[in-house]
Amino acid sequence: MRQIIFIKFFLLLLFCNHFLSIAQDMKNSDKRYWSLSSSNRIVWDITKEKKLPHSDNIEMSGRKVSAIIHYKVDENRKLTVTRDVIFPQLRTIIKSGEPDYMNYRAYLRHQYEDALAIPPIITRGKTFVPGPVDSVAIDGKLNFFYSAVGGLVLTRILFPSMKERLFVEKWNLYNSTDSVQLIQIGKTETVFQEEGKDGTYIRKTFSSAEGDISIQPKGVFSFYILFAEQLNDERIPTEGQTAEQERNSFLNTINANLVLETPDQILNTLFHFSKIRAAESIFDSKMGIVHSPGGGRYYTGIWANDQAEYANPFFPYLGYEPGVEASMNSYLMFLKNIPPPGKKIWASFEMQGDLPCCSHDRGDAAMIAFGATHFALASGREDYAKKLWPLIDWSLRYCKSKKNSAGVIESDSDELEGRFPSGDANLSTSSLYYGALVRAARLAKALKKPYKQYITEAEQIELSIEKYFGAELQDLKTYRYYEGNTTLRSWISLPLVVGINRRREGTLEALFSRLWTNNGVKIEDNPKAEQKVFWDRGTLYAFRGAFKAGAADRAVEKLQAYSASRLLGMHVPYAVEAWPEGGMAHLSAESALYARIFIEGMIALEPEGFKSFSIRPHLPTSWSYVKLKKIKAFDSTFDILITRENKEYVIEIIKEGTRIKKQQVKEGEKLMVTL
Repeated sequence: MRQIIFIKFFLLLLFCNHFLSIAQDMKNSDKRYWSLSSSNRIVWDITKEKKLPHSDNIEMSGRKVSAIIHYKVDENRKLTVTRDVIFPQLRTIIKSGEPDYMNYRAYLRHQYEDALAIPPIITRGKTFVPGPVDSVAIDGKLNFFYSAVGGLVLTRILFPSMKERLFVEKWNLYNSTDSVQLIQIGKTETVFQEEGKDGTYIRKTFSSAEGDISIQPKGVFSFYILFAEQLNDERIPTEGQTAEQERNSFLNTINANLVLETPDQILNTLFHFSKIRAAESIFDSKMGIVHSPGGGRYYTGIWANDQAEYANPFFPYLGYEPGVEASMNSYLMFLKNIPPPGKKIWASFEMQGDLPCCSHDRGDAAMIAFGATHFALASGREDYAKKLWPLIDWSLRYCKSKKNSAGVIESDSDELEGRFPSGDANLSTSSLYYGALVRAARLAKALKKPYKQYITEAEQIELSIEKYFGAELQDLKTYRYYEGNTTLRSWISLPLVVGINRRREGTLEALFSRLWTNNGVKIEDNPKAEQKVFWDRGTLYAFRGAFKAGAADRAVEKLQAYSASRLLGMHVPYAVEAWPEGGMAHLSAESALYARIFIEGMIALEPEGFKSFSIRPHLPTSWSYVKLKKIKAFDSTFDILITRENKEYVIEIIKEGTRIKKQQVKEGEKLMVTL
């Protein structure tokens, strides 16, 4: 009992320290610590760093493990590492007196400090103590590079197993001298057993090396430190090398597909990192493999916003089959749990689907319909679409049943769940419903079902959105978020995202001037608020909507500043959830939303059928090209190459090495493509 209390206290202390560290750095949120090393790697050169100490964290995930690695470099370049390792499928026992919500966060997790994990190493009769850290690199793994001590140069590489309950740290000891180095590695093994909700949990920390080792001149000796968990009598994982090979294979797959090329290498690189974070956060569960947000709080579960709306439509473009499978599993879980007439659908199914949540309608049916229609078309799989159609049909009918007398859709709240006022009917739910209707018409037509009623309904809801939400706020012709709303809100970008441009200019001015901060779009322009609260998802939607609406020059400067901050700034290398809530956790669906800025915003790709799509590119005037290669959507592999020529765009579509279309279009002109 004392140990459990200590672990919870330690977790709270670690979070508070991290929170305070970020709070201090928020004042310098535009500072760059990192630089580009190559297209798929960033490096922090600590030998040139003048602003120390500095700390940060990064999350990395596999099917049965996720780890949030906290690292700090002090004034003397001494490194401290804490591994917060989470085993999502293993649930702890909630003690009496603890709040009910703890059942939704009862993941088995442990803190691992260096003192208890690193084996003793003796060289030349002395204990080897790593020297100052020279640099840190991130490339899908976390790498620390040290200065030489006694001729030994240490590199530490941290990464998760992609399949096992295992987190791995690899040590490379390079002999920089011209003579043989003899070292002795002591045995390090700790075993701890506890009872959990699913049985007996056995935690084991150990090294793959011990005994006398000879390192040849200019040679390298490598070994692994393993942080493993065992359930009952299952085999405990012991293969660090296998885990490394599987992680490398995963990274190679992500690297090969859906490659963005623009004149801005920072955008290209953050796009690449976003693919990694979106795709790695997939977990085994009773529902099958599912994508989950992560962030220390959300695993082995699905949500109507993060999965159904944000992440799932991205995976067909990436062509990552586990992501596509996880997307189908999430939609099918919602389908299996369609409620009785008049009842709302659950917003989430957490803890492997065992715990559905919650009682309030956030507009979840609109979120599901908006995401599922896009996924069904982009996958190019008619069999998927047929399976999902009953869910889409129910979601649209439910939304229609929630129309008020003004013709907009009522919901208890939005995806911010009451953190900010949203009235009886909010702009988000109605906008998502409109977007879902547009795509439902295309999907129904592709399935040879009646479809014109969806077009008619979309036209009606668009007029209702204009009449009910259209307003002048702060002298801007934009939207009120709900009836009685008098402050500008970040989600006013959603009409632009779904193709409603009636209030384009005022909305863009609100987003990129009145609501803009060094950390993107704040949730609300409220002078009474003490803090500038932001959720990255609002900023990511704002970028997507702005590019889609043709405001590329206005959006790109802000996008470049935002991307540099997230990739090279004080908290890297991904988009985050929110501030101050969650301490800017690396939730994975936000990374999917970042990638979608380019697919659905800058290129404005819209699924039209199972084998067809349209694009309406909007490039910044200073850019001569944008290329998106190895797109895997519509059950095909193809490239979209866009170049400027005489103030127009030349668009080439290359399918599996063969050019199937080349056409010149004007700015704002739509190009239809059939594969």
